Amino acid sequence: MARVLITGASDGLGLAAARSLIADGHAVTAHVRSERRADEVSDRLAGAEAVITGDLADRQETVDVARQANLLGRFDAVIHNAGIGSNEPKKITTRDGNAHVLAINALAPFLLTALIERPKRLVYVTSGMHLQGTADVRDMNWETRPWDAEQAYADSKLVMITLAFAVARIWPDVFANAMEPGWVPTKMAGYNAPDDLSLGHVTQVWLAVGGDPRAAVTGRYFYHQQEQEPLPLAHDERFQDEVLKAMEALTSVVLPR
Repeated sequence: MARVLITGASDGLGLAAARSLIADGHAVTAHVRSERRADEVSDRLAGAEAVITGDLADRQETVDVARQANLLGRFDAVIHNAGIGSNEPKKITTRDGNAHVLAINALAPFLLTALIERPKRLVYVTSGMHLQGTADVRDMNWETRPWDAEQAYADSKLVMITLAFAVARIWPDVFANAMEPGWVPTKMAGYNAPDDLSLGHVTQVWLAVGGDPRAAVTGRYFYHQQEQEPLPLAHDERFQDEVLKAMEALTSVVLPR
């Protein structure tokens, strides 16, 4: 039995992954955004070991999510599943002054990675849209560039996959990998999305607890349990260091080396 934390587990792929893990006998802690969602997920996820709450758009609440997680003891795996899409026509700024899509899709996984006791496995749920990312580390927060919602989303997912690869390099004792679920019909992606929702969570679970030797790797990128080639920039160690430095500046938290 493995102990697994899943962010964004109240619906969609996170809920599906949590149900699959519970059905297989694993101990799941579900993260949700609010107390109201905690009540909802308690009904949807009978058998969950625990539910923790916090809005990942908010820095202090994200720090508190890490605190709640650490009080429960070390996890075997953390699945960074929570995310938002590219449907913000105007830049939304969080209370901390960060672009909303950056805060949830990239800064929150960074904070949780840095602050939660190091697990054996880390899974980062990204998107094929990262291939269109540029992630200008001089203006990661879109403070000087004209806002482009689709580009901001692509950039946030490139930052996330770059984080996964940087962690794999810096923490060689951890299996840190990224995966994309495909364009599946969830609330975030839209219910007309063409990919198979029933397969979207499978790779998350496989990377988190699977005994397949193909999952016992680090610094890789997967789609439906098959290794894929990411944007080469994500493997560039200098770029990884620049991304970490930028996120450390935006969050005032340093990733332990």
